[in-house]
Amino acid sequence: MDNPPELIPKPESNDRFNSWVAISVAILATFMAITKIKDDNLVQAMLQAKSDAVDTWSEYQATKIKRHLLEVGRDQFQSLLRQTIPKSAEAPLNDEVHRYEAQMARYQSEEEGLQKKARDFEAQYDRLNYRDDQFDLSDALMSVSIALLAVSALTHKKWLLFMAWVMGVLGVMMGMAGMMGLRIHPDVIMRLLS
Repeated sequence: MDNPPELIPKPESNDRFNSWVAISVAILATFMAITKIKDDNLVQAMLQAKSDAVDTWSEYQATKIKRHLLEVGRDQFQSLLRQTIPKSAEAPLNDEVHRYEAQMARYQSEEEGLQKKARDFEAQYDRLNYRDDQFDLSDALMSVSIALLAVSALTHKKWLLFMAWVMGVLGVMMGMAGMMGLRIHPDVIMRLLS
């Protein structure tokens, strides 16, 4: 039994279709390779920002503890001053109280600076994470596109090829947004995937 002529694909039509699939795969794979390098560098910067934030918060806590210990020491000297002590002992005790208060003021200002610095590192991490999300979504969309291209190469379904191109274009859009720092971010999708 012979197949009807309309079901037999024409060789030149197959070649053209497969060429479009091959070119699409090559373009998407190349773009994915380029964005992967940028994404990896971004992830390294995120790790550094998180590490710097943790280190700075640790330094902040240590400074708070030092200030607290100074407060305890100052309070002890002030307690001694309230007791009946010889006049000759008052001046050295007052000097110690002032020394403690000066050190406490120094640590207080260091705490404020460290707190701001740690928050800046956290904000930097959040900015980098926003862009990392863009690259992650770009990779996912382009992977789906390449999978659809593979199926379309086997089935020669034009609608699959067009669907693959749509996914690929969306993937390239997200990758370009990540590369250029554009404010394109599908928050709903990223919350679902987080």
